[in-house]
Amino acid sequence: MSLFTGWRAAFRIARRDAVRAKGRSALVVAMIALPVLGVTAADLTYRSALPTVAEDLTADLGAADALFIDQGMGPVRLEQMPDGIMWGTPEDAPDTLPEDERKPVDVPATFPKGSRSLTEQSLPASVTTRHGITDTQITELAVADPLLRGRVELTEGAYPKAKDEIAATEAFLKASGLSVGDRVTVRGPEQAYTLTGAVELPADLKSESLFAVPGAVIAPWQKIADGDKEILPPQAGDRKWLVKGPSGAGVTWSDVRAANEKGVVVRARQVVLDPPPDSEVPMAAQMGGWETDNAEMTAAALTVAAMAVLEIVLLAGPAFAVGARRSRRQLGLVGSCGGTRGQVRAVVLAGGAVLGGVGAVVGVGAGFGLTALFRPMIEDFTGRRFGELTVQPWEILAIAVLGLVTGVLAALAPAIVAGRQSVLESLTGRRGSRRSSRVLPVVGSLVLAAGVALAVYGGVSGNINLVAGGSVLAELGLLCCIPVIVGFLGRLGRRLPLTPRIALRDAARNRGRTAPAVAAVMAAVAGSVAIATYTSSSAAEQAYDHEPNLTAGTAVVMAFDTSQKANLPRARAAVEQNYPVNGGRADIGRVWAGSDCSVYYDDEEEGGCGTIGLVKPTGEGHSCPLKGKGAKELALRISADEHKRLMNSPACVDERWTMVSLGNDDSKIVIGDAGLLTSYVKLDDPAAAKALAAGTPVLLNPAYAENGEVTLKTVHTYSERDKENRARHPGKARTTTDRLKVYVAPDRYAATPGIRMILPQRTAAELGLHTEDHAGVYTLSREPNDAERQAADAAIEQSGNRAYVMTANGTEPDDDAAILLILALFAGVVTLGAAAITTGLSKADAEADLTTLSAVGAPPGVRRSLSGFQCLVVALTGVLLGTLAGIVPAVALRLTDLRAALAEMRADPMESAYTPIVMPWETIALLALVVPVLAGLLAAALTSSRQKLARRAG
Repeated sequence: MSLFTGWRAAFRIARRDAVRAKGRSALVVAMIALPVLGVTAADLTYRSALPTVAEDLTADLGAADALFIDQGMGPVRLEQMPDGIMWGTPEDAPDTLPEDERKPVDVPATFPKGSRSLTEQSLPASVTTRHGITDTQITELAVADPLLRGRVELTEGAYPKAKDEIAATEAFLKASGLSVGDRVTVRGPEQAYTLTGAVELPADLKSESLFAVPGAVIAPWQKIADGDKEILPPQAGDRKWLVKGPSGAGVTWSDVRAANEKGVVVRARQVVLDPPPDSEVPMAAQMGGWETDNAEMTAAALTVAAMAVLEIVLLAGPAFAVGARRSRRQLGLVGSCGGTRGQVRAVVLAGGAVLGGVGAVVGVGAGFGLTALFRPMIEDFTGRRFGELTVQPWEILAIAVLGLVTGVLAALAPAIVAGRQSVLESLTGRRGSRRSSRVLPVVGSLVLAAGVALAVYGGVSGNINLVAGGSVLAELGLLCCIPVIVGFLGRLGRRLPLTPRIALRDAARNRGRTAPAVAAVMAAVAGSVAIATYTSSSAAEQAYDHEPNLTAGTAVVMAFDTSQKANLPRARAAVEQNYPVNGGRADIGRVWAGSDCSVYYDDEEEGGCGTIGLVKPTGEGHSCPLKGKGAKELALRISADEHKRLMNSPACVDERWTMVSLGNDDSKIVIGDAGLLTSYVKLDDPAAAKALAAGTPVLLNPAYAENGEVTLKTVHTYSERDKENRARHPGKARTTTDRLKVYVAPDRYAATPGIRMILPQRTAAELGLHTEDHAGVYTLSREPNDAERQAADAAIEQSGNRAYVMTANGTEPDDDAAILLILALFAGVVTLGAAAITTGLSKADAEADLTTLSAVGAPPGVRRSLSGFQCLVVALTGVLLGTLAGIVPAVALRLTDLRAALAEMRADPMESAYTPIVMPWETIALLALVVPVLAGLLAAALTSSRQKLARRAG
């Protein structure tokens, strides 16, 4: 028999066997087809969503030939790359002077003769919505012109044509609650426009922006601002021109170079698609060394692909093993008719090839179908329209071959076992007894230890590639130890009831199908636990290092400028009416020593607000030990908790720069009463309230106090132009130093955000300081939603826009919780699938044993409970081993973070090196308790307790 004839017979036998065992064949095909489907769909989606150069040009230019941009450098020579993105001034160019930047550039003069152009200019603006107001971008562009097709597309209504019309993207309409036909008002100039249509940007579906015709927004706004100095002028961006070149000529590289000479950058379609040689690009020499190193990404992709193939092999391998045992009589007949061991192996391998090929074809076909079906949903998710489904034939072929090879690999081990089996054992149905390999667990233990050591070394040295390699090596080593672990499980059931004892012994006796399923669960759970552990640890670090801007659960409405006294009361009313306020309001006043702070000056030497601040004493208890000599050694020597305690201690807490000050300067001295103590500071002490009522300041940071007193240094300055304040406070500029008796709060209040000392109103007046109502503090019952924020912002805008609202910032735990939930669901699904597959194979493989149990009088429920316990054993064992395997890469990555944190601490001892390792116990509990129990219950519920008695063969 020739080689070709032998394999043809093997494939014919494999095909017939696959048709005969339809359930098992469908199971294997599904296991192979599902990952092939996923990879095919991912490849099609990635290639289609990844814009081509031509699609990128359409997103920027529409149907135009080029985009000319005035970079505001003036008429100075520039150099650019052919793509029009990278540009700069030549190395030999003279320095650009401010007067050069103010010289206008005649950009239209640089267009090729016979060109047609459209102008484009954008600006940020605040506009009204159905809920209130929001910030957006308005672009002046004639979007109705055919030159914009492909870049801006109309989806509803009509394009704007008049100067009181405007179009909005669908994302803006959804966020604002508006619709076509509504009116939109641009805040500032208070110009109203009618929404005539909804548009979309195919390259950016999530863009929330507005489009008006040229001259509809910027010019009227500028005209109003010129006549009313209270209105800020529009902050328009660079002006651009979309140019359609002469018919058939386009915009060439010579046109681009000519425009560069005048200070204009050009992105031309013809040049980008057919770039000139580097010899004609002066800037190319500067960019020659720019290359992107994707070695780490490539290594990560190959690792993920290898683990995915391993996952499929682990799940499909037991199915082939059971199939080979179910067909052992047929294989024995092949041997008895003169077939060699190689030909027996060929039959099993042919089965893997047949099912792998069918799975690959089904997976690729389903991948195409599902991608086309869910294309609109995918486009909305990616935020970009596909030009067309981009198919890379060689990639699709490689994916199909991967499915075929996976099927062959899954059948390889069963083929070797079938080839070693004697003809007599095959024909009589006896399995024989084989001792498990004693070498494999020893090798696995050594590989496990080496992998852990390599991952830890990679973490300590900061080498991510070593961390990844060591983690995979450790997982493979643990995989080699699984047969021994499964065999040990059989000994644990000696004192258990009947069905769990049989389940454990069956798992130990049939390690060929139990171990791969446990390994598959372990692999899925290991990845999920690793990511979940790292995510939980990073979230804990973020929460540990979080510096709040306000006291938790509070909101502050603060005035920019209180020259118009009625603005702050109206802003407070806006917050009280729209925010979820819980309780009353505590007012905050600002204090200053010089001229009226609501007056703006061009020259600080003319006056200003003066300065006021507390003088910090020196010595122990007042100076921060993390600053100055010996600070670095101390920071590296103490624990993270001790470092945190020092950072929040009174001596060090003010050494960290912070933007938040509820006063008007960095002194953090505010005017307040007892209500501020209880609502914001959370200092519920009658003695402190009594001190404020008596005119004694309350000091929140004890480091500034000495013997119950503080030193207040004040610089009083006045401007001659501040006529009103000058008349009230005549005299020359002077510096005063006062000693004030204070009530010193406990140390823990030193970290109160934005306040260092609360000064009573009457005490400030006695010191000759000026005060004014400045802010209001509210306690919130919950975080305000977007609609409430927009409504409050709109009310503040209507009151003059001279105030703003701050709420306490958080650490955003919701995203982390979502990630952990997704990981748990993924691992849970794989666990359920692997356990179900193993249970089904166990039931098929142990049919004879179940028949015997029924024959000796076992109750019908034994069959159901046995399936449940078999499923529970696989799921629980895989989850526990996967948790152990997942800890390795998580710990190694956290060691990498620790190394980086220590380097930052050496540079600045004030930086924290806290890098905790936090186990995601909720995720682990879900995987270790809920999923295995659920798998067991489902297996028991889906198993029939009835069995048809049949005569046992042999």
